[in-house]
Amino acid sequence: MRYALVIIILASSFSAISYLFWLNELKYRLPTPVPEEYRKVAEGTTIDLKSDLKIEGNKPVLIHFFNPECPCSRFNLKHVKSLIKQYSEGVSFAIVVVNEDKDYTVEEIKDRFGLDLPISFNSSLAELCGVYSTPQAVILNENRELYYRGNYNKSRYCTDKATNYAQMALDSLLENKYDVEFSPYALKAYGCELPFCKK
Repeated sequence: MRYALVIIILASSFSAISYLFWLNELKYRLPTPVPEEYRKVAEGTTIDLKSDLKIEGNKPVLIHFFNPECPCSRFNLKHVKSLIKQYSEGVSFAIVVVNEDKDYTVEEIKDRFGLDLPISFNSSLAELCGVYSTPQAVILNENRELYYRGNYNKSRYCTDKATNYAQMALDSLLENKYDVEFSPYALKAYGCELPFCKK
């Protein structure tokens, strides 16, 4: 009887550890499921940034779709900050916070980034740009037309320099290249599905 109890406890412990590993690691290595109601937004589509996301000037724009509760969003903060530092003279940056579990303030998000950027909590911008997971980068040209919607990097920690997809897209746009073909890994969403998406 004691032997059977030990086996049950060990099996239960192993199952719990496996489930936690799945939650924290494996599921973020798989593509984010595409929602049933998803509508793809074509490159070249003009994006209305709405009045609550005030971006001055006519520079290209990188919009960072971010969920503070998403581990993948937290993992790539350092990389996003490095892009902002490197490209801020030629590119405008903004953040769209997509989260329904907790009400964040602009100040909380700015503190988390340590940067002063336009911030919006308007989740309709995600659908407008074809975004259904976080983190995602949306890059618009100076005419506010969609140039790129996709991943920052193949690695969840953004440490693989050969797959810095958002950075590659920024470089191509700034060099006025409009016939660039992005890798399927760049365009297939990975990370946390948006809280309002229906499977």
